Amino acid sequence: MGLGREEEVEIQGQPLFMPGVKVKSIRYVKNDGTYAGREVGEVLVRKGDVGYVRDIGTFLQRYYIYAVEFIETGVLVGMRGRELAALDANGEMILRPKVRHIREEFEPQ
Repeated sequence: MGLGREEEVEIQGQPLFMPGVKVKSIRYVKNDGTYAGREVGEVLVRKGDVGYVRDIGTFLQRYYIYAVEFIETGVLVGMRGRELAALDANGEMILRPKVRHIREEFEPQ
């Protein structure tokens, strides 16, 4: 008997954004050291920057990671769905789809 730990497993549901979708960053993204050619801590994406989803991958078999290309700055960076909002053809923000939270419980063994 132990305390269960709940964690979100996004990949059991559909991705929020598909390749080709125009998106806007709703958070700042700084270089954590994994973006070559830029200083650690340097801002790569600013809140409000507009880009396009190029690809969808996963991280830790739990989360969708969206490869987003920001055309104006030339940055291609992986972002979580909670950091993005879809835009229509006119650049207006579409209501963000609600994230369906799927939880798994883990029991210590």
